[in-house]
Amino acid sequence: MVSNMPVIDTEKCDKCGLCISICKCGILVMGDDGVKAIESEDCSRCTTWCNTCELVCPTGAITCPFEVVLEDGRE
Repeated sequence: MVSNMPVIDTEKCDKCGLCISICKCGILVMGDDGVKAIESEDCSRCTTWCNTCELVCPTGAITCPFEVVLEDGRE
């Protein structure tokens, strides 16, 4: 099973906290080495393909292990 949790590169993380402030499910927390993603059964966003934390990260330290592909179904 592939995890939908964001992957954080602690070497790139500057501990600004932007991702923590926008994470609606509270899975991102500040650790000694920077931001960490913690497993939570309350998180519905990461299972519905939210990537807001990745979008707001100014250093590119966060990547989400999925790609959203939209198809319009037209032939």
